[in-house]
Amino acid sequence: MNFAILGAGAWGTAIAVHLSRLGHTVTLVPRRFEHALALASARENADYLPGVALPLSLQLGHELTPVLMEAEVVLLACPSQALRQTCEQLRASLSLATQLKLVVSLAKGLETNTHLRPSEVIKTVLPDVAVGTLTGPSHAEEVARGQPAAMVLAVAGAEQTLSEVQTAFSGPALRIYTTDDVAGAEIGGCLKNVYAIAAGCCDGLYLGDNARAALLTRALAEMVRVGVALGARGETFYGLSGFGDLVATCHGAWSRNREFGQRLGEGRPVADLLIGRKTVVEGYRTTESFAELCVARGLNAPILAEMRRVLFENQKPAAALAALMGRELKRE
Repeated sequence: MNFAILGAGAWGTAIAVHLSRLGHTVTLVPRRFEHALALASARENADYLPGVALPLSLQLGHELTPVLMEAEVVLLACPSQALRQTCEQLRASLSLATQLKLVVSLAKGLETNTHLRPSEVIKTVLPDVAVGTLTGPSHAEEVARGQPAAMVLAVAGAEQTLSEVQTAFSGPALRIYTTDDVAGAEIGGCLKNVYAIAAGCCDGLYLGDNARAALLTRALAEMVRVGVALGARGETFYGLSGFGDLVATCHGAWSRNREFGQRLGEGRPVADLLIGRKTVVEGYRTTESFAELCVARGLNAPILAEMRRVLFENQKPAAALAALMGRELKRE
């Protein structure tokens, strides 16, 4: 198949390398022209995925129009807060995308203010295209190096296209499952980043394995409760896009969200940790969006509520722990 990947961070680059390795026609489109030139010259993404050679078959572009003229699947590998702008740029050339079958989000976060999931943002801007999301436990470097992984491709409707893209994505090192529960797949992918920050706080406070295990267990329960209330299916959260991604992101040394939380637990101020970052901590803004959404819907989400206080009201992580441990006792 012919794939266009918009956004050349670590994850977009890793997916481009993977698809190229499977023999597909792949064009990676960085946001900045100078970044495209650097990738073309070095055949390596030194800023976001150092040490991974870009296959010679991988094409690099900058202008959207010629790329979209041939693309069958467009993958949006941008942060959730840049998704709307990326879709608006895409819309300007959409009339020329005569081969386009599916637009897939790789983002894992809610849009600030609107609280829309990635696929909802895409549908708002591009109402006439089939939309899906690719999510699950996936460290970019491991995928790029061909280490085994499994993910979920969520698309509502478009069964024939879904099956075709599933087959195209799958190979010896990456197994793709499918679901039509787009809401569940995206909510799990968003919330796990929030809980990974909380897990990192546990690490920074040196609370031990018992505390981390308790946190992840209750986080999963909260994820299911919130997700079902927002229209997802409960069983989705026990799969790759929920439990699987939660475990990987809360335990992985590579996890930006977990590392961010660890620094918070060690006493670093939030503002200091956000200054000068090249990479986005999706869980930061998503915490605020989901906490506001839960308040508006009257949903009980104590971990989310405490993490919002830590990130946006200067509450100390140790105080958040005390608040969670001091809640009214109840049955599991």
